[in-house]
Amino acid sequence: MSESRAILPPSPRPLLGVACSALGRPWYERLDPASGIVAAAIAQTHGTPDLVARVLAGRGVGVAGAPAFLSPRLRDLLPDPSVLTDMDAAASRLADAVTRRERVAVFGDYDVDGACSAALLGGYLREAGCPVAIHIPDRITEGYGPNDEAMRSLVGEGARLIVTVDCGTAGHGPLAEAARLGADVVVLDHHGAPEELPAARAIVNPNRQDDLSGLGHLAAAGIVFMTLVALGRELRRRRYWTVRPEPDLMAGLDLVALATVADVVPLTGLNRAFVRQGLAVMRHRRRLGLAALIDAARVETAPEPWHLGFCLGPRINAGGRIGDASLGARLLLAEDPATAATIAATLERLNDERREVERLAVEEASAMADKALADDTTCRALVLASRDWHPGIVGLVASRVKDKTGRPVFAFAIRPDGLATGSGRAGPGAARGAAGRGRAGAAAAHPPAAGRAPGPARRAGAPGDARLRRAVCRPGRRGGAHRPEAVRRLEDAGPFGSGQPEPVFAFGRHRLGDIRAFGSGHLRATLRSGDGATLRAVAFRSADGPVGRLLAGADGREINLAGSLSVDRGGG
Repeated sequence: MSESRAILPPSPRPLLGVACSALGRPWYERLDPASGIVAAAIAQTHGTPDLVARVLAGRGVGVAGAPAFLSPRLRDLLPDPSVLTDMDAAASRLADAVTRRERVAVFGDYDVDGACSAALLGGYLREAGCPVAIHIPDRITEGYGPNDEAMRSLVGEGARLIVTVDCGTAGHGPLAEAARLGADVVVLDHHGAPEELPAARAIVNPNRQDDLSGLGHLAAAGIVFMTLVALGRELRRRRYWTVRPEPDLMAGLDLVALATVADVVPLTGLNRAFVRQGLAVMRHRRRLGLAALIDAARVETAPEPWHLGFCLGPRINAGGRIGDASLGARLLLAEDPATAATIAATLERLNDERREVERLAVEEASAMADKALADDTTCRALVLASRDWHPGIVGLVASRVKDKTGRPVFAFAIRPDGLATGSGRAGPGAARGAAGRGRAGAAAAHPPAAGRAPGPARRAGAPGDARLRRAVCRPGRRGGAHRPEAVRRLEDAGPFGSGQPEPVFAFGRHRLGDIRAFGSGHLRATLRSGDGATLRAVAFRSADGPVGRLLAGADGREINLAGSLSVDRGGG
């Protein structure tokens, strides 16, 4: 009897013959023959441009699912909020507070998601006629999450209900202190939950172990939005809206979109609809604070996802990192243009200061890393610390050094009392968690920030980006793929970000010219194909890395490159 053997498929050939790029990676085409057939069927059935159809097929979207993927709508994707554990209890307690005109305290986090969540909830409750106080903790003096002193202060100011947003799931002690003082607590959060939850009237968190909603990918602002859907429904049941107008909840989608992108949660499913429809709301500029921040950041076009992650988000975060943590929420709730403009200008200044503080810290940390790797080339992770670093930027420092070295990095700011506050950055598989705090021990690693690099000409054919398992362009397939209209249609497959990365294209045998450094280690160049068509290319933070070394002598040479495409809308 003959021995049977499995027939293995042949290994795919590297795209354009690139078995090892400047970053040490092989390039492979995204679409296999079967996916290519699906792409053709999508294009033929729905009239979808070939370029877009290939992107969809490469992401597992079938012929029947293409229309819904290209036009994600909340009405189709938003589930009944009651699928979340404790949601009905949370909505009922909030409805009690509204109908009784109880004073509600909203306790948020000091990042973008926390600020947006606090503003979304606080703004809705105020429109519903409920007195509201918002507290955003100071990163340095209070740290992350609720604390006993804040609970005592909020109850002392008259709060009968405290709602924590983007935090609170692990706040056993502070929540118990609030209850001891006679206040109810509702938690609206999305962070990992301990097995034993604190005592509260309701803890709405899709990542608690007994929640089966499947909504663990939502940002806290998404959880707050769903809570407000449930609250509005409960107040409708109680006929509360017969005596006053119901707030326009859809107007808050701009905050949900901003938080979703800035918190780097996956842009899949419901989150895609939040961002797509939230951007449409934001373009109307009805929220005075966001309009002022857009102007302060000198965003001259309709906001796109990368604006949220790289322009607006960092400015709101700047308050929590090195200034007044409440500035972000106050900006988003501003009710007159003068106040909005003043806060936006303050955040712009703080962001400039944050950049300089970060630059100096990254330089010091990079020198530490270089020395450590020179002393031990087998080092698999780096732990860096300094008494000169601001605690608010250690996560940024860890991220920059991780990008440079390709190794997991933990960065700690050592306080005068010897305690250290730190943050870690590793690869995409790292678990989320809060910054570590203590005399010894490691910080939980956060996934690296995702999204597009800043600038209107972002990553157009970015040299050296070799993640071609997402590529959709075959060698020699050019057609009209580079034309602005084709790229605009490609945006229909977005928004792009975490979990929904930008498509990456291969540019075979393009001639480089006018290679120049600019900014903080960025490179720009001109690409010219064989038929004379040109593209402008930008490679961010690459001048000192392997891509920069490769390009240093490549002016005038033909080279294979990979990157993503976008339309430069700068200056109109």
